[in-house]
Amino acid sequence: MTLTFERPTAALDLTDIVESAADALEEAPAEEIVRWAIATFGDRICVTSSMKDAVLVDIAAKIRPGIDVLFVDTGYHFAETIGTRDAVEAVYPVNVVNVTSSRTVAEQERDLGPRLYGRNPDLCCHLRKVEPLNRALEPYLAWITGIRREETAHRRGARVVEWNASRGKVKVNPLARWTHEQLGAYIEENGILVNPLQYDGYPSIGCEPCTQRVAPGDDPRSGRWAGTGKSECGINL
Repeated sequence: MTLTFERPTAALDLTDIVESAADALEEAPAEEIVRWAIATFGDRICVTSSMKDAVLVDIAAKIRPGIDVLFVDTGYHFAETIGTRDAVEAVYPVNVVNVTSSRTVAEQERDLGPRLYGRNPDLCCHLRKVEPLNRALEPYLAWITGIRREETAHRRGARVVEWNASRGKVKVNPLARWTHEQLGAYIEENGILVNPLQYDGYPSIGCEPCTQRVAPGDDPRSGRWAGTGKSECGINL
């Protein structure tokens, strides 16, 4: 399938592009969705990665070496996650951009008290994830994420290309239709870097204070904010 549009300008209504692309690319392979996105938005598109694995990084780097990969460094990550970020930067031909909050962890604790992640996890996520990513995305017209429909109830409705009204940008989800088995197969077939925590009982990896091991067979995201009813940090809303 070949889907082309003229490269958008600031004045163009991007919602028109979204509706056409979402329908045309729904059944397309992830590589084709990424290729379309990069051809359409050029230098004004980036990839976001939680460094759970480098599947999306690998796909994007093969199509456009040097693409920006944004990683939100909250200051609370596992050492293994930071190590995966560093390994991705060393192994793949991409430009890893480390995105941080306007306040260090120490400054946040000074201003708002210790363990905000336990007392008000929504606020902590907003300050250390959502706000920093919003600022980092400002230069771009679109970004590519690795979210999959089967991960959470909120993500079941994700389209492969969609309009993110809160940011006024196009959000591209090339892996939306992928199953866990498809993801694993791509990792094995392509020798993809994987965060070692995935082999230690952490199928879904967030900040260290808010992530627990998951028993075999349990919901992969049940270790995130366990007992709080929270399932999303807000980055993908």
